[in-house]
Amino acid sequence: MTDFDVPATDADTVAGYFDSLGNWGRWGDDDRLGTLNLITPAKRRESAALIREGTAVSLSRDIDPEHPDPLHTGIAVVQRFMQIGEVSHHVGKDGSRFDSVTDYVGIAAHGSNTHLDGLAHYSWDGRMYNGYVVDDEVTSIRGSRKLSVSDAGKGIVSRGVLLDIPALHGVPWLEPGHPITVAELEEAERRQGVTVGSGDVLLVHTGHVARTLEHGVEVLNGLAKQAGLHASCLPWIRERDIAALGSDAIQDVQPSGYPDLSFLRPIHTVGLVALGLWLIDNLELREFVEALRAGDRYEFFFAMLPWRLKGVTSSATNPIAIL
Repeated sequence: MTDFDVPATDADTVAGYFDSLGNWGRWGDDDRLGTLNLITPAKRRESAALIREGTAVSLSRDIDPEHPDPLHTGIAVVQRFMQIGEVSHHVGKDGSRFDSVTDYVGIAAHGSNTHLDGLAHYSWDGRMYNGYVVDDEVTSIRGSRKLSVSDAGKGIVSRGVLLDIPALHGVPWLEPGHPITVAELEEAERRQGVTVGSGDVLLVHTGHVARTLEHGVEVLNGLAKQAGLHASCLPWIRERDIAALGSDAIQDVQPSGYPDLSFLRPIHTVGLVALGLWLIDNLELREFVEALRAGDRYEFFFAMLPWRLKGVTSSATNPIAIL
């Protein structure tokens, strides 16, 4: 037994989070921003004041058509990233000296690439965030009419905080299936001298990307194992009122510890549906973590500008941290 043991949180307790932690109606019956409401003008000004050196670091992974699924999510098996170039051949025509190339790019939205999950991505008992009814609002042709990533069109610009969980344990990465607890999050805060607060973008470093690229993926019952947050972290996330949650994995520990398929990814399900919490999956944190450790500072200016895609549940994105 250790101080980081996972609390006994049964499935009924997790199901109860939809009511006890929910933000439905908090910002109005027609709200589509969810926790992004917590990023106020004052919060943005606070984040800008964190820029000291002016060093910018990309937190996005490359999207590579030669390697569409390096993290072995399985998504790219059914939807491949495609790049089709067309050379216009202007040279020699009417004296023209230039050529140009155009592209068509298709992306498996929820695959290995760094991406933002919009609030229409998950539903529970037929309802999405703020009570929007799936059957009324989502079609296979037009997508989600009330909730989409375009709702984040003004960007996610706020104070960023990274909690380095592998460093807490003195390891390069957490092993697949490691469930991160509230005790670990709070010990990382204490160790790093930071406190996660309202309107922050919280990034949780697990080392999943580094480990997967080094050793490949471990699969259990058809599901890729990975370290991530345990469902018992959900009340803490709600209490801290964070605006967005990102990780170098997909937030949830896999397996989740619950045999019921309904609780396959409780951080995703409760977070998106009940809290209206925006999630950033598969961040590239390796270079950034080294920079933070070297400077012994774990708060920074964070900016992410997702594409204004109407009716879509995800956007490829390139988050930037500036130190």
